Amino acid sequence: MKLRVLHAITMLELGGAQRNTLDTVARLDRDRFEVGLACADRGELLAEARGIPDTTLFLLPHLRREVRPLDDLRAFRELRGAIRAFGADLVHTHSSKAGVLGRAAARAEGVAVVVHSIHGYGFGPHQHPLVRRLFLAAERQAARWTTAFVAVSRENLQQGLRLGLFTADRVHLIRSGIALAAFRTPQGGEAVRRELGIPPEAPLVVQVSCFKPQKAPERFVELARRVRDRVPAAHFLLVGDGELRPRLERLREAAGLADRLHLPGWRRDVPAVLAAATVATLTSRFEGLPRAVVEALAAGVPVVAMAVDGVVEVVRDGVNGFLVPPGDVAAMAERVVAVLATPGLRSRLAARAGEGLEEFDRDRMVRQQEALYWELACRRPSC
Repeated sequence: MKLRVLHAITMLELGGAQRNTLDTVARLDRDRFEVGLACADRGELLAEARGIPDTTLFLLPHLRREVRPLDDLRAFRELRGAIRAFGADLVHTHSSKAGVLGRAAARAEGVAVVVHSIHGYGFGPHQHPLVRRLFLAAERQAARWTTAFVAVSRENLQQGLRLGLFTADRVHLIRSGIALAAFRTPQGGEAVRRELGIPPEAPLVVQVSCFKPQKAPERFVELARRVRDRVPAAHFLLVGDGELRPRLERLREAAGLADRLHLPGWRRDVPAVLAAATVATLTSRFEGLPRAVVEALAAGVPVVAMAVDGVVEVVRDGVNGFLVPPGDVAAMAERVVAVLATPGLRSRLAARAGEGLEEFDRDRMVRQQEALYWELACRRPSC
């Protein structure tokens, strides 16, 4: 007997939740699982999804991140159709919109087992209080239709418990895994610097993130301005793209950073980018547990990050990097300058950056999810 598992995610953009989902879909054991994926009909990773062997792909033209009641109703119907056509035994949802609509559709279709992964919550203090209450209410309702939750960070797990979204017996900590070997032996840093016109000896501050409000990339521009004033030779590389690009380009010009702050867009050679880096940063307002931080540490790059959510579970202050208060760009700049200007400190942090990352192995993540699927499925009499 094979278990029919359908994953649902909103947009296959370049991001941690999307990478997590595609890695799981691609690596589930096809001797034990029939695998499907439902997602929007656009996104940078869609071509990769199309190329995953032995996977049934459902492209949903009305599934979008924005709240649009009519389109959301259509997306709900499309998700129901995908679940019905695939004959899902288990539906596993990711992200906020697909998380709510997908669980509602699974309930409507009578799916016995519904799993939801928490890659950070879609509500938080950054939102207007009314919007936050509405999003939280939607998550509370969807939680009633959920058999089990997967949290990628302990902080998200604990937050869900505090909010009463689930009880401890319904949530499982499974880290978002990466290809550890590829980052532990990074190569190509010199080529990246040549391509972008960054001198070989220049200190380089790198951040990899989507250009959207959650990631607060405008803070990176302000960070670059502050650090440049203290370390004139420094360069700054913000890898990613998104809705905030025009604003970031304006801020870059206003700060006089046109020749120092590089915005190359998304890149697939992240190990090579990190091989070029002196220090990596994270400026996010909220997170699950960002893979970009784990990747940097695996590559032996010290990280200076804002202490939000699961970040504090991997960045150990003064050991493999530094944590600063959320939103405090001045404190972040001080820490980045210290790393750039003090070779001994930088070497000490880098030497311990890769410690304790075994739980973030990609294959381990997939095997843990497989075990969870069968555990949940075998609670049914038909197992």
